[in-house]
Amino acid sequence: MRYMLLLYSAEDAGPQPGTDEFAAEMEEWFTYTNEITEAGHMLGGEPLQPTGTATTVRVRDGETLTTDGPFAETKEVLGGFYMIDVPDLDAAREWAAKIPSAPYGSVEIRPIMELPTGP
Repeated sequence: MRYMLLLYSAEDAGPQPGTDEFAAEMEEWFTYTNEITEAGHMLGGEPLQPTGTATTVRVRDGETLTTDGPFAETKEVLGGFYMIDVPDLDAAREWAAKIPSAPYGSVEIRPIMELPTGP
C-alpha cells in the first residue's frame, strides 16, 4: 500500500539552521532517507519552504481568491512529506516513528486513495 507521511511541527521547533545541532539532525535525515530508499519503500518526498512562502487559492462563486500564507493558522505546520510503499499500516507506523522530527513534531500517516484506471 502507498502512504503519505506528512511531517508537522512548529516552525521554530527543533534545531535551528547554522547550529551544530541542526547539522547533526540533517545527518539523521540523510540516514533516514537512505535507509528507507535502500529498503525499497521510498516513492518520493521533499521538505517544504516555510509557511510564509505559501499561497492559498480559493474559488468562490466563479471568482478566484488568492491570499498569502497557509490555508489555516496553526502551531504545527506541514514541513515536508515522504511517499512510501509498504505492506501495511503497521509498517508505515514503524517508518513514521523513525523520522527525526517525530520527537518534537508529529507525523500524519495517510493512505493514498487508489483510483480505478480508465475503461
